[in-house]
Amino acid sequence: MTPSATATDVKRDAVLFAAVDAARAAAVDEVGEAMVGEHLGVVMEAERLATHSFACLSPAYVGWRWTVTLARVPRAKSVTVNDVVLLPGADAIVAPPWVPWAERVRPGDLGPGDVLPTPADDPRLTAGLTGLDDLESVESPSPLRPGQWEIGLGRPRILSLMGRDEAADRWVAGDFGPTTPMARQASGECTSCGYLLTVGGPMGQLFGICANRMSPADGRVVARSFGCGAHSEVEAEAEVHPEALADESGWDPLELGHS
Repeated sequence: MTPSATATDVKRDAVLFAAVDAARAAAVDEVGEAMVGEHLGVVMEAERLATHSFACLSPAYVGWRWTVTLARVPRAKSVTVNDVVLLPGADAIVAPPWVPWAERVRPGDLGPGDVLPTPADDPRLTAGLTGLDDLESVESPSPLRPGQWEIGLGRPRILSLMGRDEAADRWVAGDFGPTTPMARQASGECTSCGYLLTVGGPMGQLFGICANRMSPADGRVVARSFGCGAHSEVEAEAEVHPEALADESGWDPLELGHS
């Protein structure tokens, strides 16, 4: 096979291009003759530095290739083997790009004993008020009212506005949001249901917790605009039993024979 070169800005080196046999010998010496296939080409890496490629014949590495990098010193006619490496080709099966563990974890992955460290700069969190001294340092034109402020007493961090918005969007779009098929067919919304447990803070205006064991949302956060067939105000329709009617139109005598 005639050596071919990938277009580069490096001038072609005739000695390195012609050293196909030397490159093949290096690959065979490294992995054995049965693993080295046809010559696939050569490319200049830098001045007086070229890489030859050979097909890999191992059934475990289909589409891979052996690459042998050769070099030579100025004005020398002999070449030196730098390294022999197995690299994937365009059709090779390779592992997916590595992703850090913290980025691979998905909701529901954590099990008993697992620990997921919280990033120090998590944008879903903000500093909380951890004591009375913190309360005294709060500058506000209006008094601090529990109904208007989320005070993180004892908690170094609390949900930030971004964290609350993300949670609200996730819950509204989830299984117990207002656009689900069950909510659309419900006769009433959770906001008027006696089984709804209210929650404090800003999220309480949009969400609550279902406490009806017969509901599919029992123990879950539900949108107040969600609804299901187990609403507390759903009443069973009274069963109507028609009165027994007596036939007063007359009767026919019945004669009994004697055997």
